[in-house]
Amino acid sequence: MIDGVGSGLVTERIRRIGAYGLCRDGERVLLARASESVAFPGRWQLPGGGVDHGEHPTTSVVREFGEETGLDIEVTGLRDAVSDVIRLPYQETLLVHTDRLIYDVRIVGGVLRDELDGTTDRIAWVTLAEAAGLPLMPFTAELLGVPVTPLPEDALTGPPPPAAPPGRRQRFAAYGLATDPAGRVLLSLIAEGYPGAGRWHLPGGGTDHGEQPEVALLRELVEEAGQLGRVTGLLGVSHRYSPGELGPEGVPIDWHGVRVVYRVAVDVPTVPRVMEAEGGSTARAAWFTPEQARSLPLTEVTAVALGQLGSK
Repeated sequence: MIDGVGSGLVTERIRRIGAYGLCRDGERVLLARASESVAFPGRWQLPGGGVDHGEHPTTSVVREFGEETGLDIEVTGLRDAVSDVIRLPYQETLLVHTDRLIYDVRIVGGVLRDELDGTTDRIAWVTLAEAAGLPLMPFTAELLGVPVTPLPEDALTGPPPPAAPPGRRQRFAAYGLATDPAGRVLLSLIAEGYPGAGRWHLPGGGTDHGEQPEVALLRELVEEAGQLGRVTGLLGVSHRYSPGELGPEGVPIDWHGVRVVYRVAVDVPTVPRVMEAEGGSTARAAWFTPEQARSLPLTEVTAVALGQLGSK
């Protein structure tokens, strides 16, 4: 979803990553109301918030959920990964792209209470019928299957989100465990000059500003291997934190990557061919049987994904 884009006043773009918990009690769901300290006060959403630099998103959702509700939770699964862009017209117009990871969670302890002096000011159990009558953040309305109401720009009161400090980068990416009808696995070889050079990796890569994760993955599948695929499910989320990562520019970056991994079906496989411009991160791509793939030098996320073959 893109809110308020198209005015021609774009001056700055910001990326954020958030993790949120869907907690149910029968027909009710737990929601949190935004306080006056954030951009859209009075809007309700799933409890959760920003992923700190270097933090695994599951740690983030447990921490944020506890801060906002007083409850201790356990993550039971990954429900969805979505992105949205919201236009925030402060002194300069901002386009804030947020990648949101939605987890299923259950309560294991604590006592429900409202947050004091935080980004939320009220916590409540509501039915879906009641939720439909509340001013919801669009991503929460979509998840709950109730009508989505655009965010009103004239309701802005809080400060704009901060930009990342110089030299620090948080990157959201989408990768795919892609298989063909014969059960072969598609992998890409990381090119020299890039982190992990010489290792075989899942096809995929960073999402562009305004791009949904699934769209980014299918785009990368074409660019890295010339294959057309379809997403069939979610496998999970991983992260990698490297405070001194060296990229192709040779400059150290305090780098934190968050990666959502999907299952992908390539129904009509072809001979893989790298389509991206010369100098990109992919040296070549190839199909392998699972046994062949496991014998290759693999990135960590690829080895974990191969261990999940047949699980979803």
